Amino acid sequence: MNHSPKFALLGLTVALSACSVLQSDKVDYKSAAVKAPTLEVPPDLTQLSKETRYNVPGAAVTASSYQLGQNTVQVTPTATASLGDVRIERAGNTRWLVVSRPADKLWEPVKEFWQDNGFLLAMDQANLGIMETDWAENRAKLPQDFIRATLGKVFDSLYSTGERDKFRTRLERAADGSTEIFISHRGMVEVYDSKEQDRTVWQPRAADPELETEFLRRLMVKLGVSQEQSKALVAAGVVKETTQVSTVGGQPVVQLADGFDRAWRRVGLSLDRTNFTVEDRDRSKGLYFVRYVAPNADKEKEEPGFFSKLFSGSKPDAKPQKFRVSVVSQGNATTVSVQNADGTPAAVADAQRIIKVLAEDLK
Repeated sequence: MNHSPKFALLGLTVALSACSVLQSDKVDYKSAAVKAPTLEVPPDLTQLSKETRYNVPGAAVTASSYQLGQNTVQVTPTATASLGDVRIERAGNTRWLVVSRPADKLWEPVKEFWQDNGFLLAMDQANLGIMETDWAENRAKLPQDFIRATLGKVFDSLYSTGERDKFRTRLERAADGSTEIFISHRGMVEVYDSKEQDRTVWQPRAADPELETEFLRRLMVKLGVSQEQSKALVAAGVVKETTQVSTVGGQPVVQLADGFDRAWRRVGLSLDRTNFTVEDRDRSKGLYFVRYVAPNADKEKEEPGFFSKLFSGSKPDAKPQKFRVSVVSQGNATTVSVQNADGTPAAVADAQRIIKVLAEDLK
């Protein structure tokens, strides 16, 4: 694809832009599906399920269903801050919400939340508790300079950040009837793929925990917390977490200084962030069932994806590879290991690569 005029402007916009996305007024998403053709991504980043029951955002926007009456912020040593029936928990660079409402009562408000923030949904599966946005561009990263102020209204599509983002939201039911809400980010960046700089491709970029935190904060507001209170809750509480890579029984593992509940949440969010596709999960056994689709040889050569890099030492296989990620706890210590689909220990080389990716994200 040829984007040379667009990229000339892109270079200018990147050079002039130096704003933090964590500021609420610096987040302004517009779905890529609204202004441009569907973003082409490496095949190993394409989600398995495409059951989509929510394609076009509706016109109605409902107000928050609950009015929370408490006005004080409480911070505990476990880095939990709460207000009314909403609280935020933190482990390392990971945060999630815990809401004292059943998941089926939160599904529609969460869908409306992403609609309100300029996204379309590419995945909407209430039975799995997972929804995922389409790729979208954060237009707030574009500089509001004189050139754009003069031409932007007419030629706004010529301006691009060269980045796209998508967000996965996972709702999990807790034993006490509350719901845990996790938001994970995936990003792509447009880069030149030739010395002549006449063609560009989309490549994965690192997940952004700050963006995840900002959308959690905004979701708190959607659920009834005020802007000021949500900022205070997000800023409250910092816990130092210990994560290390070790070897148990000849197999590489990640060891966390967490009990099972917290470790289970952190590992699940890391799997979402690092482009694994979670097919199923069995919390009672501490198992995540994950897989990826290896790209074909031509695509891998042209657009190397996340897993083509992760398993660069092996030959691409047309069949999906499946693994189990096991989370086993004893007291406040948890061991995360990788198994084959049948529950046997994964090959050491594959386990090492997967464990390295998880450990880096779990820091």
